[in-house]
Order: sequence, then structure tokens, then C-alpha cells
Amino acid sequence: MTDRDGARSLLPAAAGRFRRLARVWADGGYTGHLTDWTSQHLGLVLDIVRRSEDVRGFQPLPRRWVVERSFAWLLRSRRLVRNYERRTDTSEAVIRWSMIALMNRRLAAQPHQCVVLPAG
Repeated sequence: MTDRDGARSLLPAAAGRFRRLARVWADGGYTGHLTDWTSQHLGLVLDIVRRSEDVRGFQPLPRRWVVERSFAWLLRSRRLVRNYERRTDTSEAVIRWSMIALMNRRLAAQPHQCVVLPAG
């Protein structure tokens, strides 16, 4: 199955589960009729992020660094370095746990502000 065919089964499920989903970024492998199909059938905007032709050497693609950064945050959890889980709901729970731990570390590192309430 190609990525485009897989997206045709994945995107309706994502749109049904995440009601606020309006825009999806994808790489050049998803070019073609999928962008028209996504807008007509799902009401989503599918933006294809392309590599510029005139750039030489390494150049990060726009918006791709967001995904790579998120993967790096997740892989700080040892259990997510390898795919040990057999069920997708267990994998999802471990990903949620990892992101909650990340948020807790960030919140604990912030200086606490003292709020003084007026008397009376």
C-alpha cells in the first residue's frame, strides 16, 4: 500500500476524532489527487511541504522540524526508543505518559509566582 492510499483511510478517521482538525502538512510523497480528495470529501486543507530546488546542502523543511522535535521529546522516554508494545492503545498510553512527564518537568522548572490577594 502506498502512503497516499494509506492516507485515504487514515485522514477520515483523524478528521472524525479531532473535530478541530483543519490543516494537514505532508511531504512530497503525498502530491497528486490526494489534496483535491481531502478538500472535497473531508473539508481539510492538505499542504504539501516541498524542498526548494535552489538550496544546496542540508536545509530543514518548513514545519518538518516540529515533527522531528516532537519525536526527539518522545524518544527521551526509554520505553519509546523501541517498539515493545503489541497493542496500539498501549502505545498511545505510553506516548501520553511521556508527554505528561515532559509537561511536568517544564512546569516544575518554572519559577513560581506568588499572588497576593487583597484582604477583606
